[in-house]
Amino acid sequence: MTTRRDFLRQGTLLGAGLTASPFIIKAGGIGANDKIRVGLIGCKGMGYGDLENFLRFPEVECVALADIDSEVLNSRAAETEKKTGKKVKHLYKDWRKLIDHKDIDVVIIGTPDHWHCLQLVAACQTGKDVYCEKPLGNSIGECNIMLRAAERYNRVVQVGQWQRSDPHWQDAVAFLRTGQLGKIRTVRVFSYQGWCPSIPVKPDEPVPAGVDYDMWLGPAPKRPFNRNRFHFTFRWFWDYAGGLMTDWGVHLLDYALYGMNVTAPESVMASGGKFGYPDDACETPDLLQTIYTFKDFTVLWDHAIGIDDGGYGRTHGLGFVGENGTLVVDRGGWEVIPEGKRMQAVPLTKNYGKGGLYYHVENHLECIKSRNRNCNASIEIGAHIAKFSQLGNIAYRTGKKLSWDGTSFHDAEADSYLTKAYRAPWELPKI
Repeated sequence: MTTRRDFLRQGTLLGAGLTASPFIIKAGGIGANDKIRVGLIGCKGMGYGDLENFLRFPEVECVALADIDSEVLNSRAAETEKKTGKKVKHLYKDWRKLIDHKDIDVVIIGTPDHWHCLQLVAACQTGKDVYCEKPLGNSIGECNIMLRAAERYNRVVQVGQWQRSDPHWQDAVAFLRTGQLGKIRTVRVFSYQGWCPSIPVKPDEPVPAGVDYDMWLGPAPKRPFNRNRFHFTFRWFWDYAGGLMTDWGVHLLDYALYGMNVTAPESVMASGGKFGYPDDACETPDLLQTIYTFKDFTVLWDHAIGIDDGGYGRTHGLGFVGENGTLVVDRGGWEVIPEGKRMQAVPLTKNYGKGGLYYHVENHLECIKSRNRNCNASIEIGAHIAKFSQLGNIAYRTGKKLSWDGTSFHDAEADSYLTKAYRAPWELPKI
């Protein structure tokens, strides 16, 4: 049987190595009363939301921003100055200059998934702590490399799975573990995103002024510029991401495993496709069901775009289906629906407090000050669920029922998805 350590730590087919790093590790740490100086790479979307929450803490100062789009970079610099009353000292088009800046303590990585590995490893090599948006990596191989980098350089890494710090999610798990639901037979995990429309096919076009498109592509294959693949909608293309399976799956599937206190499944299989929008531009499936089989229960992942009715009257969430009742939790709160008269209902408890992301950043800052690497969503947690979600995508792309031993599927086609080839001159880090 695969142990937790095996599943999280074992290597995979890693491909080419990265040449020796030119960066130098900083000495020393951050005192409890010291300023924490942060730099953000990738300012367009969630990365800037992360920065805004860091700036809610008085000890945090933003000293640098990096983005390949000049318009985004300049507008975010202006917004930050307005919020803080201080001008951001350093603006970069090339993220490597931010990484190499000696005055930065923490790097926030808000770039598309295909960049996370290179940027996180480089940050760790320079002695910087990291807040990395989810999913941690874009392949199982990348996740293993990132784990080794954080451990080797002793960095405090928090992954952006902020529900790990959200009080009502923790309360739901605490109730689950009382055993009142009886035996759990299955965990239904769903993400139905009606707000997410079909993406119509668009022609390639010239690169917009102020955009360093070659840097945006980075290690991904060379392709003509197309707006469908740029900014937010990158997540629907295999070169850069893994669709809803990895975008929402790392949030929700993480709580399925956390609640059930399990790690590796015995098998995984998936079915779905482009059923809602067969002719649009997206590569990833607009509908997908994935079944992870454990010893005595299953975890079912179910997603769709363009539809809101995912289950239990919700667009997203989890249903822990027990013999006595079902615990349902989403970002709005949690409740228990009884099975007949076998137990009492637990009415909806709504979310509360300052917000999960605020508490997540607070936890990261506390861990940075204490040098405690066991953040609420540590790199071990982030890597594990990113790999778990990748198992589902690989099962879908191969159309096979797969078994995973922590290193290999023992299936040549499935194993070919374990890592991604990098476009020269970028190389997969060798750690």
